[in-house]
Amino acid sequence: MANDSAKTRSYQLGEMPRAVWALGFVSLLMDTSSEIIHALLPVYLVQVLGASMVTVGFIEGIAEATASITKVFSGAISDWLGRRKLLAVLGYGLAALSKPIFPLAPSVGWLVVARFIDRIGKGIRGAPRDALIADITPAHLRGASFGLRQSLDTVGAFIGPALAIGLMWLTANNFQAVFWIAVIPAFLCVALLVFAIDDPERPAGLRQVRSPLSVVELRRLGLAYWFVVGIAVVFSLARFSEAFLILRAQAVGLPVMLVPLVLVLMNLVYAFAAYPAGALSDRANRITILGVGFGFLVAADLVLAFTNGLAGVATGVALWGLHLGFTQGLLATLVADTAPPELRGTAFGMFNLLSGLSLLIASVLAGLLWERIGPQSTFLAGAAFTALAFSGLAVARRIAPGLGEGARHGQ
Repeated sequence: MANDSAKTRSYQLGEMPRAVWALGFVSLLMDTSSEIIHALLPVYLVQVLGASMVTVGFIEGIAEATASITKVFSGAISDWLGRRKLLAVLGYGLAALSKPIFPLAPSVGWLVVARFIDRIGKGIRGAPRDALIADITPAHLRGASFGLRQSLDTVGAFIGPALAIGLMWLTANNFQAVFWIAVIPAFLCVALLVFAIDDPERPAGLRQVRSPLSVVELRRLGLAYWFVVGIAVVFSLARFSEAFLILRAQAVGLPVMLVPLVLVLMNLVYAFAAYPAGALSDRANRITILGVGFGFLVAADLVLAFTNGLAGVATGVALWGLHLGFTQGLLATLVADTAPPELRGTAFGMFNLLSGLSLLIASVLAGLLWERIGPQSTFLAGAAFTALAFSGLAVARRIAPGLGEGARHGQ
């Protein structure tokens, strides 16, 4: 049985379009660059620039919300143009140009500007890139395709913190020098995108969308799509910034130089889980697998709430990585399953807008709870919101029974 599963995964990888692999490596390079910086940024803000915990939560939340707000417009524009690559190049290019601001920033305000530009870039590229993956991937490989891109993206997300550890050691904790090195993979990423990926031909007879964000077009997205969005919004309230995992590890005694290990562990688990979870979802009900991912987050929150040692934090961080592997690619796949092909950019944009605004609330709330009550309250609140999202899956099963069946039901 295990051999059959391995053969199936190998077959799926062999069928995967070349552009999906290229987009995965584009994500890998940009995430390597970003995570070198993000692994160190919370500690840099608090210890070097004197920012408060609420400030950390606000910066992380507003950064992600900015990306999400931008995604809705870039996704809609890509539907209107019928082309995705131009917007992806613009988005990755802006993110690359933001990277030199981090080592040059003299104050918290400049770091806010850098994160703002970086996240605008992420917002511009996100929805068109995801819509492009859906456009070029056969329906029976959709879960595996999103899982593969997510896995490669996450490989960069643990290479980045691992490099941050080594570079901090080599530079004797020189934050600015490490931030300068992070600029290199960002520009390599843009070059790969420009030269290795092309827009697919628009299918003959596909309806031209004139006003993607109009009420009429948003209604065309359908009930099943809006159920997916609603579940994601509630779930995002539980998914506050991973900056709080770093700060939890530091609170139980992890040295500053080793703080990036938190993201290395989380993203290592995430990377190994994302593709198998996506591939499995092409053969099983996606909602069931998503529910497993929700369970992993509840477990992670409970462990992180009640542990007092590094071993407990490591367990919680690993469970957090598992939840990401079992949810992030799956949610994107469900959006692709339920959205009409001509509205995929708009669908991903709305999905990211609403879940991103929810993440803003979650990150600010996490900072407030941490500062006024303590770390335990932050993670217990996350567990409660996850349980609420889990109940939404049960409702979705009853009201939209075909949801999660993917290509097997012709979606």
